[in-house]
Amino acid sequence: MPKKKVTEQNKSSEEEETTTVVTPDVCIDHDDKTFYIDVELPGVDKAHVDLSIGEQSVCVEAARGDMVYLGCFSLAHAVNENMAKAKFENGLLQIEIPLKAPIKGKRIQIE
Repeated sequence: MPKKKVTEQNKSSEEEETTTVVTPDVCIDHDDKTFYIDVELPGVDKAHVDLSIGEQSVCVEAARGDMVYLGCFSLAHAVNENMAKAKFENGLLQIEIPLKAPIKGKRIQIE
């Protein structure tokens, strides 16, 4: 899990605060109509979770003490962001986003 430290610049060296930025663990799955996304945010309060959804992306930012979870994820198919649903319970953010169009494809025989 990538981590980086961010230091607030308006503080003197004695007052310097360091925040660790971590990419959360994420599971992204879909069927032919919907994306299902689980984001693990242990120790985070629901009030400190920010979720943004674009036509082909999901961004999550969540704060916990001196740690910030931050991640933006590209989706392979366009989604209907206005129909998205999200639920947060016990540190798990669960997101469902309908696809704009059902996934159609041709099955390929693997030899």
